[in-house]
Amino acid sequence: MSNEQSGDVILAGDKVYLGQVRRDLAPVYRRWLNDLRVARTMGIISYQGLPLTDEDEFDWFDSVRADKGEVMFGIYELGAGRPVGNCGLSETRIPNRSAEFGIAIGEQDARGKGYGTEATRLALDYGFNILGLHHIWLKCVEFNHAGIRAYEKAGFQQAGRLREAWQLGGKQYDVLLMDVLARDFESPVVKELLDIPGDE
Repeated sequence: MSNEQSGDVILAGDKVYLGQVRRDLAPVYRRWLNDLRVARTMGIISYQGLPLTDEDEFDWFDSVRADKGEVMFGIYELGAGRPVGNCGLSETRIPNRSAEFGIAIGEQDARGKGYGTEATRLALDYGFNILGLHHIWLKCVEFNHAGIRAYEKAGFQQAGRLREAWQLGGKQYDVLLMDVLARDFESPVVKELLDIPGDE
């Protein structure tokens, strides 16, 4: 039975849907994060080190489940139900209605297909229209050009720059701060699902 058949779909777009992160997929998540093409833009190499083990991923899963301020989604291909990545919002319980967004497309053959952009828009829709957030932001290392393009397509704009704040391979790189406000975001799914009238 696929995730779609089991009712695990939280929000669906045209290409992907957001579902639950699953403990049984810890070996898949570990494989993704041990891929240097994924890890290099996530800071894992610098602060945690590689290789990660299945136990590391089980620990991560348990910590996410225990943290009520963290909303984590699995990203699945629509139709096939194949897991292709994860995304989430952290620090969502802080009273200022702001959260940090993060995403990783783990499957190499799932990159460059618009999955990341669509998953980002779905997560923003959930954050703004289900959680009632006002401001969502992210950090992105300057050499992650595909990520920057995807974030901009999803509605983020550059808000600042942390100079030489990212170390990789003996070099320092700038980190871009990007954000989006609820009033600047048009709901692709949630408002229609909940029958929320638009601004007229």
